[in-house]
Amino acid sequence: MAANDKKSPAQWRVIVVGGHTRSIGKTQLVCDVISAFRPANWIAGKITQYGHGVCAQNGENCACAPDEHVSAINWELQADTGTDSARFLSAGARRSFWLRTKQGFLAEGLPLLRTALQETTADAQGELPPLIVESNSLLQFLRPSLYFSVVDPAKEDFKGSARVALDRADALVLRGSSDIFPAMGPAWMKLPSRLLREKPPVSQREGEPLAEPLRVLVHRMLEGPPSVSI
Repeated sequence: MAANDKKSPAQWRVIVVGGHTRSIGKTQLVCDVISAFRPANWIAGKITQYGHGVCAQNGENCACAPDEHVSAINWELQADTGTDSARFLSAGARRSFWLRTKQGFLAEGLPLLRTALQETTADAQGELPPLIVESNSLLQFLRPSLYFSVVDPAKEDFKGSARVALDRADALVLRGSSDIFPAMGPAWMKLPSRLLREKPPVSQREGEPLAEPLRVLVHRMLEGPPSVSI
């Protein structure tokens, strides 16, 4: 659907990348997808929700009220700053953003994202570029074209949002040194056995090229029609 069709919302191809905890290679997977399909001219981004008492504008403790400074968004301008959004540019993204909100205020941040995307694609002809976002919580507000969940059985910590979202994953991307889930372990034993049977993990160590099953899914999405409203 054309981006300038005012009778209905613009349609996007959207990949969301999440994971059950921090520091398991979610950002790297976003970079791997972008790098594997550079000609797609991706718009990439990361969504961060800060804990209570932290300001979304600068990520620091401040005296703002709980309902003040709840969200902020910035476009990354350089590929060499070392930030995650800069890594997306370095991997080949056309544009890269960082959306920050206070915990529980992502709904208030989405209009900022929507406006930013509209502005950066205002001159787009025909279909919009694909969008890839590192986030778990975004799944509360849209159904992406693809959702990849990064998992590392060596790490027991589970974000609540990630546990809820696992059942919606199109692929579980397995990190760590093993190709299988542990037979025992407090966190992993809480996962439904049906989930692990129906969604066999795709093993991809950090630093390896995008795994072929993931490449096939992304290629199929890019060839298919856009279907996600933001």
